[in-house]
Amino acid sequence: MTAHPLLDVDGIPAVEPYLRSVGEVFRAFREQDSGCVSYGVQLPDGARWFVKEATTDRARRSLDRAWSFHRAVRHPVIVPQLHRIAVRDGGRTAVVMPWHPGDLLYGAEARSRFRTLPVPRILRALDRILDAHLAVEAASHVAVDLYDGAFLYDFDADAVHLIDLDEYRPGPFVLTEDRLPGSRRYMAPEEWRRGSVIDIRTTVHALSRTARLLLDAGDDERAWRGTAGQLAVVERGTRADPGERFAGVRELAAAWRAASSVG
Repeated sequence: MTAHPLLDVDGIPAVEPYLRSVGEVFRAFREQDSGCVSYGVQLPDGARWFVKEATTDRARRSLDRAWSFHRAVRHPVIVPQLHRIAVRDGGRTAVVMPWHPGDLLYGAEARSRFRTLPVPRILRALDRILDAHLAVEAASHVAVDLYDGAFLYDFDADAVHLIDLDEYRPGPFVLTEDRLPGSRRYMAPEEWRRGSVIDIRTTVHALSRTARLLLDAGDDERAWRGTAGQLAVVERGTRADPGERFAGVRELAAAWRAASSVG
């Protein structure tokens, strides 16, 4: 049986030259705040893959955390890390993932286009995101740095995938830094306080903010496209006091789906 050039390789001198030797690099993402450089590569058999390389110590720690997360959590919506490659140049690490077509909703144009979709399509995407986080909750992990840059949406196929969940980790845990990484639009108050407990109620906040921002016609949050019942669920899920939110993702999902069914 022929070895797979990406899933069976155990060590390479450097990432990009190796990828170009086994296939066509059709995309490169070089200027990333994460400290990673990523590539889309197509192999001779036509299969497309996504390869992500850590170029800094912080990025390597993040990829190590992500590797552990993907060993614990599997879901069709979550793009998995399938293989890890040792890179001899600088002692780096790279991971291999399936390539999925789509647009990141972090981009203003893609986000605006998504918001103009028929409400049932938006609700389907939100439901899939919630369902993926039921798997996160079941594995005793919590969401960190969840924002629209993690939402990859294929407008043609009406499919959503979650990518770059590199900061997800086992929970609960106590925040030992001044703040967690993330977008202000999605973060809960406790993510900004050293010594705070980060648990599944923090994930509830991020998911509720996801619903609030994706089911609105604009960034100013003045054009809610959902129902009053759905908005009530969002408002409870984003309360400042974690104890006043839903107890977990399962409770949030049940309330959201009940409100959506009524709507």
